[in-house]
Formats: sequence, structure tokens, C-alpha cells
Amino acid sequence: MPRTLFRNASVVLADTVTESSVLIEDGKILDVAASADAAADNVVDCAGLHLMPGVIDDQVHFREPGLTHKEDLSTASHACAAGGVTSFLEMPNTKPPAVTLDGVRAKEQLGAEKSLVNYGFYIGATPDNSAELAKVTDVPGIKIFIGSSTGNLLVDEQEALERIFAETTLPICAHCEDEQTVRANAARLAGTTDVADHSRIRDVQAAVIATRRATDLARRYKHRFHVLHVSTAAELEILADPAPYITAEVCLHHIFFNVDDYPRLGTRIQMNPSIKSADDNRRLFQALLDQTIQVIATDHAPHTLEEKAAQYPNSPSGLPAVENSLALMLDQVTQGRCSINQVASWMCDAPARVWGIVGKGRIENGYDADLVLVDLHKQKTIRDAEQHTKSKWSPWDSVTLTGWPVATFVGGHKVYDADHGFDESFRGAKLRFDHSRGGYWATADGIGTE
Repeated sequence: MPRTLFRNASVVLADTVTESSVLIEDGKILDVAASADAAADNVVDCAGLHLMPGVIDDQVHFREPGLTHKEDLSTASHACAAGGVTSFLEMPNTKPPAVTLDGVRAKEQLGAEKSLVNYGFYIGATPDNSAELAKVTDVPGIKIFIGSSTGNLLVDEQEALERIFAETTLPICAHCEDEQTVRANAARLAGTTDVADHSRIRDVQAAVIATRRATDLARRYKHRFHVLHVSTAAELEILADPAPYITAEVCLHHIFFNVDDYPRLGTRIQMNPSIKSADDNRRLFQALLDQTIQVIATDHAPHTLEEKAAQYPNSPSGLPAVENSLALMLDQVTQGRCSINQVASWMCDAPARVWGIVGKGRIENGYDADLVLVDLHKQKTIRDAEQHTKSKWSPWDSVTLTGWPVATFVGGHKVYDADHGFDESFRGAKLRFDHSRGGYWATADGIGTE
């Protein structure tokens, strides 16, 4: 590949922003402090723009195979590229679910054929597949649904959970909502058609019970564990007891939407775990700032608008978010709520470290040239019709944000330009995972390269 020089950028490094030029070659970052006159085949003028690492979204549902009327790996990866997301980790609850090594390999082949950006696929736990889970090494981790699933992906029996934590070595993540609590609440509110009752059915207690249960397993077995989509401040009390095995994330809908938004947005914000209170919004954002929570993800889970328009409880839970996630957080930077370095930590570096994704998450010499140019002054309004996701809607429709990605590079190759669109000829690569590096708490200086 030719050399490319990103000239005169505001470069977002791990702990500072510096005015510099960045030289890349063969898909790698060659020099983060290159001369503005360095020899290069291509020059990208970055004056007035910030150059930051590509976003890694560690929790998405891209619906392929089996549910491709909602989304597929092509449409989803276009949405990723437009939003500055250069790598994604996709969940196993497709049809069929990815609960075997062969199932994961089939999805990787689809990624190789269709994805504009880099990809990795979790393997799903069932009550009786721990032997299969123990065979797999080159995936991000194991996903457990402790509640909120159907069929053989639901694992809420203690004996099965103990076996998974005891007999496997991959990092584990889980959807933490207590199934018994959810079912009891649903029975109590049987017959409701009010979507606001979704937050009463999937209440704070359901989240707390399951998160406490899962983190207890992680501590007893000294097994690396990642709490997905923390939705309530009550869970922060569990996470406040630090452990070298435990990390956590929050999703954008849990810091930007709350129960007061149901009258306005209805089933568009129906999610599992459910939206909680405005106080939870504030305290979850603060948990990012004080590092109780390490990662921001989307839980991108699209349905068609026709499906979402069904009367509750027949409406499905889930919303699309990947193409607006970075812009939502850049808008917070322009408002002064956080720094662009913090956004890069939460959305780029931390997920790379949690999941052992080699060469990702930072702008450093030797790292992969997965990069995003962002304009912190650009204003744009989110519109349903302009979304690249196949579902063609966003819960943030009509919201104007300041700060947007304007170009996305995967392995040094420009896959998206706000003015010229996508490079349809390019395909991303399977991510490389090295779990021997010890995860987030063992890699304070970044995940590293080869």
C-alpha cells in the first residue's frame, strides 16, 4: 500500500491532543510525529480537524444470518463506516445462533464477504455447551444471556453458570437481568399496553440481582467478566468494589434517554435492559468520568419501524445507533461535559484492551491505521431517511449535534468520506485477539501490537 500523510491534524493521543502530522504505510501507523513535508504518495489535509482512533463497538446485533429484513452485515458496516466505527463485535443471537465454533466461522465468512469494517463474533453460551466454549480461542469472548432471551441461549440456572465460569478461559460478558424478577413483574402487569410499563417490568431490581450474581461468579472463579449495558446507578455500587477481573460498559440510550421520554418516543426507546430515570442518566455519565465504567457501546439492535410500531408488549426491544454514536459523544465534548481524549478512551482504547484486540484503539507507532477524521465544529441534524442502517430510523431523529466524523479509514484505506460516500470495493478484516495480554486492567499503556 502507498504511504499516506495526514498533514497538520489535531492528533488525539492517549492523554493529550497534539498538533502533528501522522504517516501511515502498509495499513500501519509509521510515525505519529512526522514532518508536514514527509514523503508520501497521498496527502490528507487535516487543517481544522481532529484525527482520532477508529471506534470499536463491542456490542452490536447485525441480524445476519436469519433476520436480514432488519439489518445485514453490509448495511450495518456501511452505518459503522459513516459513524467512525472501524471495528465491531457482534452478538450470537442470530438465526441460527452462533453457539458452536462452526457457527462462528460461518459468520466470519459472511463478514469477509460483506463488511466494510473490521469484525469479530462472540460465541454464545447455552446450558450445555461449555465443552464447545472451551475449544474456541480466536474470538472476543463468550456471551451469556442471564435473562432476556429465548430458546437455548437463556442461561439462568446456577449450575450451568457455575460450569461456564469454571470450565472456560475466554473472557465472558453477559446481559444481566434476572429472569424470575422480570417474569414476576410481567405477571403483575399482565394485560398492559403502556410501553412505560416496560421499565417497571424490567426494573432496577432485575438488573441489580443479575449483575451481583454474575460478578460474584467472576470473583469466585477469578474469571474475566464484562458487564454489558449497565442501566441503573444501583449497579454502580456493585462495580465500585474493584477487581482485576471485572469491567463494565454503558450504552448511549442509557445515558441520553429516560422514562420521561416514553410519551415522546414510545417504543422507539423500548430496550432490554429498559430505560431508567433521569438520575440514572446523570450518575451513569459520572461513572464514565470517574472510571467506574470503562466502555461506551451501542447495543445496536435494529427492527423495522413497522415492527416497532406494534402495540406494546408486541413491539420488540432494540434500536439502531452505530452511525450516530461517535457524533453523540463529540457533541458532549463541544458542550464541555467531557474531553475528546475521554471519548477516545471509552470508545476506542478501552474496548481494545477489554477484548485483547491486537493493534487497535490508539494512535501510536506500530498500531493499525484505523482512523477517523472528525470536525468538532460541524453541525448536522439526524434524519430517519438519511440513515444507512437498513431499518432507516433513529431514536435521535431531528436532533442536531455539533461534532461529526467526516472520513473513516480502515487499515489506512478510506472507506467513507462525508462528501463522496463509500468505497464499495474494500472489505475489512477479522480482528486478532490475544487474551494472554490480560485484559483491561493489565494493559494500562494500551493493548500493544504484534
